[in-house]
Formats: sequence, C-alpha cells, structure tokens
Amino acid sequence: MPFHIRLVIADDHPVFRHGLEQIVAAQPDMQIVATAADGATALDAIRSHAPDVAVLDVRMPGLGGFEVAQRIADAELPTRIMFLTMHAEPAIFERAMTLGVKGYVLKDAALLEIVQAVRTVAMGRVYLSPELSEYMVGRSFPERRHPAATRTPGSLLTERERQIMRLIAASQTSKEIAVALGVHYRTVENLRAAISQKLGLQGSHALVKYAFEHKSDFE
Repeated sequence: MPFHIRLVIADDHPVFRHGLEQIVAAQPDMQIVATAADGATALDAIRSHAPDVAVLDVRMPGLGGFEVAQRIADAELPTRIMFLTMHAEPAIFERAMTLGVKGYVLKDAALLEIVQAVRTVAMGRVYLSPELSEYMVGRSFPERRHPAATRTPGSLLTERERQIMRLIAASQTSKEIAVALGVHYRTVENLRAAISQKLGLQGSHALVKYAFEHKSDFE
C-alpha cells in the first residue's frame, strides 16, 4: 500500500482553504483527512485522526494556530505543525519556532509552496518560505542586510511572485505559466492580481509592461 501523508487543513477563509485543498488533493502521496474553519474544530480533528501534518492559519476564530499548537505539544501528539500567515513578523516567527512548529509559510506564496512544504515537514525537517530564510540570515548576519534606500519595487514581492514576473517578462501567458509551475490557471491569475496590488498597477497590460521594463528587479 503506497505511503500517504495525512493532513488536516485549517483556515477560516473558505476560498483560500479550498484552493489549498484542490492542490493537495491532486498529489498522489497526500490525503486530506479533515478540514476546519476554526481552531477548536482543527484540534478535534487532529485528536481524532492523528494526521502526519496539520496546516494551521495563525489567526482563526476561537483558538488560533498558536493555541492549537500549544495543546498538541502539551498532549505530546505526534502531528507535525505547519503555520500559514500573512506577514513575515519576527515575533510571530520566533514564537512559532519556540513551540516546535516545523513549517512557516507566507499565505501569498502558499498555493505554490504548499506541496513542497508539506513533504518537507512530513519528513521531520523545517520548511520556511524564502522570505523567512532571508530574515534568519539577516538576524544572524546583520551586516548582510540591504539598506532601505536600495530596495526596489521588485523587493516587495515574494520569491514565488518574482518567479511569476520573470515568466511574464519571458512573454509567457497565465496558462503557460500554470503548466510550467504545475499549478491551476486560476492560481496564476490570483498571484498576478496580488502582484498588481503590491506594485500599484491596474490591469494585466500594466503588469506585462512593468515586467518587461523591470526585468532586472526579478533576477
């Protein structure tokens, strides 16, 4: 019988949660045993199903990700925890690491990173979104931090978003990008919308134009 990574996914945003479910369900080595929209339901599901990995939003109604992780640790349950969050906040990140959380993924990149993150965490290794890795390097080696004045608009984007911009600059359409990255077409469209919002751009033509004119920002 083939090995399956058994998961519980908990996030209070139904559209985002459904997007994660679709991607995970398409993986032959993964099985979703329960989903939840709040921390209490997630905790009950973890206790009932004993999944290999629990993917938890940091902020949920009732019990948040930290409270759920703490109760799992107190009960010495074997489930490995992966957090989803909107921001690379140092205080939240360091608190998560203290709790023994194995994965920390930024939500704006989660649809592209979820598969690799889950597999990494299931093996007992730590997975961090690239932006968190940069933070860790900056914390350990402050001299390597770039002064704010040298930041470019492209530095506002996650590594996954910069990857999208590089493909746009290479004249690839959303459908072609989706095939290249192995994700759904709508995932690419959602990421393009998020990039446009971060860069203050209106419309797909403006995004393509920006990608061509600022190629070096995304190298």
